[in-house]
Amino acid sequence: MRERAVSGTSEGPAPAADLDRPVVTESEIDTSPRTESPSRQPYRSVFTAAPLAMAVVDREGAVVSANDALAALLGSGPDELAGSAAADLVDLTSDTRTWHAYREVLRGRQSRLRCTRRLKHPDGHSLWVQVTVAPLPGEDQGVLLSVADISARRELQARLRHLQMHDPVTRLPNRTLFFERLSAALEAESYEQSGTGRIGLCYLDLDGFKAINDTLGHRVGDRLLAAVAERLMACADEAGHSRTTVPLVARLGGDEFALLVEDSTGTEQLAELAESALRAVQDPFDISGQRLSVSASIGVVERHAAGTTPTALMQAADTTLYWAKADGKARWTLFDPERNAHRMTRQALASTLRPAIERGEFRLEYQPLVGMEDDRLHGVEALIRWNHPQFGVLTPNRFIGLAEEDGSIVPLGRWVLRTACEQARRWQLDHPDEPPIFVSVNVAVRQIWDSDLVADVAEVLAGTGLEPHLLQLELTESAVMGSAGRPLQTLKALSDMGVRIAIDDFGTGYSNLAYLSRLPVSALKLDGSFVRGFQYDDREAAARANPADQVVVEAMIQLAHRLGLTVTAECVETSAQATRLRSIGCDTGQGWLYSRPVPPDRISELLGAPGVQAEAGVGKP
Repeated sequence: MRERAVSGTSEGPAPAADLDRPVVTESEIDTSPRTESPSRQPYRSVFTAAPLAMAVVDREGAVVSANDALAALLGSGPDELAGSAAADLVDLTSDTRTWHAYREVLRGRQSRLRCTRRLKHPDGHSLWVQVTVAPLPGEDQGVLLSVADISARRELQARLRHLQMHDPVTRLPNRTLFFERLSAALEAESYEQSGTGRIGLCYLDLDGFKAINDTLGHRVGDRLLAAVAERLMACADEAGHSRTTVPLVARLGGDEFALLVEDSTGTEQLAELAESALRAVQDPFDISGQRLSVSASIGVVERHAAGTTPTALMQAADTTLYWAKADGKARWTLFDPERNAHRMTRQALASTLRPAIERGEFRLEYQPLVGMEDDRLHGVEALIRWNHPQFGVLTPNRFIGLAEEDGSIVPLGRWVLRTACEQARRWQLDHPDEPPIFVSVNVAVRQIWDSDLVADVAEVLAGTGLEPHLLQLELTESAVMGSAGRPLQTLKALSDMGVRIAIDDFGTGYSNLAYLSRLPVSALKLDGSFVRGFQYDDREAAARANPADQVVVEAMIQLAHRLGLTVTAECVETSAQATRLRSIGCDTGQGWLYSRPVPPDRISELLGAPGVQAEAGVGKP
């Protein structure tokens, strides 16, 4: 609210009658005690001696008389105030609403006006006053203007608000004030009239602060936070040096800080601010005679203010801060709408996974495992698909990780096991003249820990009538190698039952080859990364290939055969790969050279075919 002088011409509207009316003095209306009736003299005495600043104002808005308290408050004499426009004395004309209400009181159409004004005393200091205007008894008596000095109260309120809105440790604006400023910045009138119409936020969290706080105590931790706040303030001051506004630095709680940039000019400005903050925090701190080092992770969001809410902006910043932490800390990360959409999709999938099992939204496809020597179908791998009503057909990499996290992998794994075994038995019954094919099912480690996998397998085999050797369970190398305790006992029990055990993605981890000989494993599946070096179709290109690829693969195949294991090569896509794998003794192949994952009826067509590769007709796209 702007200041107004206690005397001078009004800047607001004034009635024409006031401009032409001669100044009325107190003596002209004869307010002296000699002319007053004895009954009114006590009231005159009270009016004159009252500590509350008051003035009698006529119906035209002119001061008829003012007491000493009002004169002292305004730095004038009572006689000097008489005849003045009361509205000018206490700044009632600076806004249309107050001026209209004041005129309504003068005309007797409104019973009272109360407002707060900031006035400027002739000696230069400012004061806050509460102005009250109320009618006097009688139609022609005018109104009583009373003015109360509330400067001390306003000052106390300001101090209390400052304490309420600022963090006691860092003296920065706290979460409440930050959101107040953020909400104001996102109001349409704030950015539509001027500025860039954009807003930016750096959401910062200290890396390693908890360890310092826990080991050295909260006192040292608080001093470190205060030191970090000083450096962030310096960064903000430097960033706002050549701009109209300085970024707001706030402590949101714990070791979290925010730098709010109103009227931002784009992501480049926010990136520079984030880089500056990172450098400032990474420099060592000298706290209580100790040299302490921390780093920071920062989530950066910059966007149009229109259509953005404080909640949406903070959610984006919090998500981006999480990305910065997950990507290795000590860095800033810019909000990525595509990455955020993937995260939102992930959350949506996680929340609907268990109900989807009950609703039967999953199905299995099968990819052939083909013999290298005869090109005949030896087995299939069951691959799950989710027919999601919103996102369409989803492959396992979109939801298996979620299922393992929330434990729904157990009921989902049971469904896959039963469905695959039922299908394998159906193929066997439908093609009695063909050698039965085995079905390979992926198993997660959590299925071993959170359920009785041995009992589940025994129940399914008994219920479907499938022989144990026609079921192969695949576990990843990282899950199998080094297994001990319950996992190892489970694998041995399944192997003793006659079920095949295969290590999937073999060669991608740190295999303990000596331990491999003691595991109840019957097959290795070479990861596709080894097979890609075999894809050259001509001798010249093959000559340029890394010879180590073939040496490594050949060594692994020989090792497996020495241990009595069969080997399947994954991701076989060309005839050249198949030929080279066959030449070094690989047993079976799996990949688009033979077939993509297909529905069960397509596998029925391949059974008994002279060569899967020729019959499948599905090569590398």
